[in-house]
Amino acid sequence: MLRSLYQPVKLTKITLYKIPARPLFLGKNLISVPECHSTNTALQALHDTSPQTEGTIFITAHQSAGRGQRGNSWEAEPGKNITFSVLLNPAFLAPADQFKLNMAVALGVAHGLQGLINAQVLVKWPNDLWLRERKVGGILIESQLRGHHLSSSIVGIGINVNQQRFQSPLATSLAVEAGHEFQLQEVLEAVAESLEGEYLRLRAGSAELKARYLANMYRMGESHKFIADGESFKGTIRDVDDAGRLCMDTENGPRAFSFQQVKFIF
Repeated sequence: MLRSLYQPVKLTKITLYKIPARPLFLGKNLISVPECHSTNTALQALHDTSPQTEGTIFITAHQSAGRGQRGNSWEAEPGKNITFSVLLNPAFLAPADQFKLNMAVALGVAHGLQGLINAQVLVKWPNDLWLRERKVGGILIESQLRGHHLSSSIVGIGINVNQQRFQSPLATSLAVEAGHEFQLQEVLEAVAESLEGEYLRLRAGSAELKARYLANMYRMGESHKFIADGESFKGTIRDVDDAGRLCMDTENGPRAFSFQQVKFIF
């Protein structure tokens, strides 16, 4: 399926992005292309054909068919934002623990952005990044299993950096919120360094990962309206279980929802 979606692009080196200087391994193999359909699809197809080293970044100036959670498309103006994918090999995680990777990646990207904009970036469950009540970025993780472990994960990251106008009123960018534009290389450096740090902590078995994820969750502990099974209800987010389900107190008692079962109402 991934191969059939991949449209080959010429892997020419372009000067838009350089190898990040600060990370130890993430981005040391950097493939930069002018345009592709989806960085996740392209990196997976490339890895299937010629195995790449862990930490490989596949980045493009224009992603024409980017994907988000729930199969949504990702809106990004060419040359204004950052869209890239990272290859990780989290073989230390069992399939039942793969949401830990989601938490580590989300925290890594969020903290990397916070260092640039000096404002809190929250994680809207499961993998959206929100800044001042609007979406500034998104993450899509697609993993491959081998036996009882994850063999590889393609981590797709989209960040609205310098784009000024969006079709959705719930979208924003770093430039809109800060009042000035950012160097795309600077954003890539900050996110890569922070993401690598969180990944290494995850690999070392950090016991504080979930607590830090919950502390950075959008609408955590607040009463809001949601929709599930075609009906709206009021609920308060309390936790995320080991399977990554959103746990909340509702008018009808405690409930837990998977990715596809519940939506936020704004």
